[in-house]
Amino acid sequence: AASRETKEQLRMFRDSGGFDRFFPPETDVKAHAELLREIPNLDTFDEHPGFWGRQIKTSLGNTLRLLRPLIIMDEGHKAYGKIARETLEGFNPCLLLELSATPTRESNVLVAITGQELLEEEMIKLDLNLADSASPNWRDTLLAAVEHRARLEEEAEEYRAETHHYIRPICLIQVERTGKEQRRPGVVHAEDAKEYLLQYPGITPEMIAIKTSQKNELKEVDDAGGLMHPDCPIRFIITKQALQEGWDCAFAYVLAILTNPGSKNALTQLVGRILRQPEARKTGRKLLDESYVFCYQRKGRELIQDVRRGFSQEGLGDLAGYVTAAGVEPDFGPLQNIPMRADKQAAKKIVLPAFMIRDQGEWRLVHYEADILSRVPWDEVSIEAMRNVALGETSGTGKRYTVGLDQGILTQADSERGEAFEKPALDAKLFAFAASHLLDVIPNPWRGSDLAKRGFRIVAEKHGEERTALDYVFVLEELRKILEDERDRLAQSVFLQLLETDEMRFMVVAEDLGLSENWPNRLPREIPVRAKQRRAVREQDNQPFQLGLFDAIPEESINGLELSVASYLDDQNQLYFWYRNASRRDYRVQGWKRNRIFADFIFAVSHENGNAGDPFSRVFVLETKGKHLRESADTTYKRSVFDLCTEQAQLKNWNDCVPFMNGKTMRFEVIDEDEWKSRLNHILSL
Repeated sequence: AASRETKEQLRMFRDSGGFDRFFPPETDVKAHAELLREIPNLDTFDEHPGFWGRQIKTSLGNTLRLLRPLIIMDEGHKAYGKIARETLEGFNPCLLLELSATPTRESNVLVAITGQELLEEEMIKLDLNLADSASPNWRDTLLAAVEHRARLEEEAEEYRAETHHYIRPICLIQVERTGKEQRRPGVVHAEDAKEYLLQYPGITPEMIAIKTSQKNELKEVDDAGGLMHPDCPIRFIITKQALQEGWDCAFAYVLAILTNPGSKNALTQLVGRILRQPEARKTGRKLLDESYVFCYQRKGRELIQDVRRGFSQEGLGDLAGYVTAAGVEPDFGPLQNIPMRADKQAAKKIVLPAFMIRDQGEWRLVHYEADILSRVPWDEVSIEAMRNVALGETSGTGKRYTVGLDQGILTQADSERGEAFEKPALDAKLFAFAASHLLDVIPNPWRGSDLAKRGFRIVAEKHGEERTALDYVFVLEELRKILEDERDRLAQSVFLQLLETDEMRFMVVAEDLGLSENWPNRLPREIPVRAKQRRAVREQDNQPFQLGLFDAIPEESINGLELSVASYLDDQNQLYFWYRNASRRDYRVQGWKRNRIFADFIFAVSHENGNAGDPFSRVFVLETKGKHLRESADTTYKRSVFDLCTEQAQLKNWNDCVPFMNGKTMRFEVIDEDEWKSRLNHILSL
C-alpha cells in the first residue's frame, strides 16, 4: 500500500478528512511551518510555499510519519531493495524490527536462534530421513510416501490412545504443474497426483486439498478451525510453490517431491514445512519425532546437498548433520530400535527427579529464561572489577574503528597510506553498539547500555577516555566476562531462593500430572542404533557388556574414560544395571545456568532383599571429567549443581508422588579421571 516510487497515486498518501485531528488547522500557517521543520518529510500540497505557505496533507501516510510507529517486518531479508528501504524509513519509525531466517550482511542481528536450540527445546522433528527412488515412474515415489504416512497415522493413533494427544500426519506433495492449461504428458500435474491418490484404498476426496496461487482448497479448512482440528479430514496437500514461505502445520510429516530431477531448487522449497514438532514436545516415539522426504529419481549425494541447502535457507544450517539417507557415506545401515534387556524391566518404573516450579497451583519443569534469568536483579550487578582492567601502551595508530550498529567493527586499516579516520569516542553510539553485543548476557538492551557506560567510565578514570576508546574491543570483552560471572552469581541466588521459599522443588512427578512415560526424566524403553555400527565391548576381556540396560552400545558414543568406567561398572556384582545417558536426548538437570546438564551414566545398586518387582534400592547419576577439566569453571558448576541435587534428594518428600521411588536413595556425583576408580569404590560402599 505504500511501496512505489511515485506515491501520489497511492491512497495512503492522499488527503483525507479522517486524520484532521493529528494536524494543525488549515489557517494556522505558523503551526504548519513549525511541524514541517520538525518532520521535513511530510507530504504537502505544493513543493514550494505559496501565499499561505506549504499546507500539510491530512493523509494516513503523514499520520504514520507523525506518530513514528514501531515497524515489525516479517521476512526482513526481502526489504533491502532501494524502494523497500525508502518506504520503511519514510515512516520515521522509532524502531524497525526485522524477523528473518536468513538475515542479510547489512542486518544488525540482535538475537539469533540456532537450529540446535530449536532441537534441544523439542520444537522440530529431526532426524530428517530421505528416500530417493530409482524408479522411472513418479507414482512409485508417491506410493512409498502414501504408505509411510499411513504407518505414521497408525503410530499416532496408538500414541493418542495412551496419552490423549491428537496427531494426524499430513503428506505434502510437490508437483511440476498446477494450472488448468498446463496438464500434458511428461510433467506431473496436481490433478495427476490427485487422481492417483484416489485409486489408493481408503483415500477419499475429502482427504486431499490442492493449494496453488489460483486454487486454494485449504481456505474452507482454515475457516473451520484449521488443519490441526480433530474434525479436519485432510491427509494430503498438493502444491507447487504456494506453501514455500509463510505456512506451517505441525502435522506435516512427509514431503513427496515429484518434480523434474533437473530442477536444482525444487527440493529446497518445502523442506522447512515439515520440521515443526506438534505441541513443541517430543512424543518419545521415534516415528513421530522425525520427518521424511521421498524424492523422484535423485542421486543420493545430490539429494543430501540439496536438502542441506534447504536447511540453510530456513536458517537451520547448523543442523545439516541431522540429514540422513541410505547409500551416502558413511553407510551404517538402517536404524534398529534396540529394546531394554528383558531382565532389567524394573528400570522402566524409575522416575528421575527434576527441578520443578510452582505455576498457578501446578508443578512444571523449570525453564532457564522464563524462571531463572527473568528473575535476575540486574540492579545488584557489580562491575567494580573493571577497575582492575589494564590497558597496554600501544597507541592505536594503524587501526581503524567504525562504531555503528550497521557496520560492526572494522580493524587493521592500512595507516601508512595516511588515510584519515574518525577516532572512536565514549559516546551513545559506542554504548549502543556495546549493548547489542551483550544481549546474550543481558537480554535488556537498556540495562546493557547503562552497564556498558558505567564499565567504560570506570576504565576511563584510570586510562583516559581516548585510550579507553581506542581499546574498546578489549574493554568490551573484559566487561562481558565480568557480567557473565555476575549474571551466574545472581542466578544462583535466585535459584536457591526459589528452593528456600518452596516455589521450586527437586522432585519426581507421577504420570497423573499429565507427563508421558517417555518424558526425559524416565529411562528410554528402546534406543536407536545403526545396524552396521561397531559395538563397544568391555576393556578387560573384549566381551559384550552384561549389565548394560541395552545389549548394543555404539562404539562412537562412548569415549576412553567413559569406556573404562562402563567396564568397571559392568564388573560389579551388586549392580542391577548401568546406562550410558545420551546427551541432548535423555535425562538432564536444569541448574542456574542456561545449558542443561546431561550426565554420562545412570546406574542402580541391587537390594540385599530385592525381588523381581523391586530389585534395587540406590540410584546414581554420574558425570565424568578428564584431568584437564578438573578445575574448569564448567566442572565446578556441575559439581555444585550435583551436590545440591544430592542434598535435595535426601529430603523425605522428594519422591512422595511416585510410590515406586519411596525408600530409594539417589546420589549425583562428578568424578575426575585421576581418581574415578577410588571414588566409585567409595560411593558403592556407602
